[in-house]
Amino acid sequence: MERIQNDIDQSVWKEFKSTFERIDAIALNNLYADKTLRVTPNGIDTENSFKTANIKRFEMLKEKSAIVKLDFWFESRHTNSDTSYEVGYYKIATKIDDECTIHYGQFHIVLKKIAGQWKIVQDWDTTIINGQKIGQKEFERRGENRLY
Repeated sequence: MERIQNDIDQSVWKEFKSTFERIDAIALNNLYADKTLRVTPNGIDTENSFKTANIKRFEMLKEKSAIVKLDFWFESRHTNSDTSYEVGYYKIATKIDDECTIHYGQFHIVLKKIAGQWKIVQDWDTTIINGQKIGQKEFERRGENRLY
């Protein structure tokens, strides 16, 4: 399993962080399967409209010369030869001009190995758990968990 998890780390998570920080929506979207279930507090997306939203959002960030930093860690990971269910916390810091905003949240991701490549097939995230907004305190409880 360690070999498989390392493969996922290199082919998905390292690239996921890099695409965010390069503000490269096309590369980010390529990490997702052709058909992805995306769930956020705004609802369920079964039509991949989040990919179009990624492109628009990243274009706006580039136009404003934004600097984006993404950090995340895993609370749990369950993996077999072709499926992985991964739960963790993220922190996205965005700097535009001299203004920096930080967003925290939790994610649940399902990955499948499709045609020899790991792809995200389900992506759920939220900024609120049990009525409480996720913040620095929740993010920093990562302890020994790996941060990417």
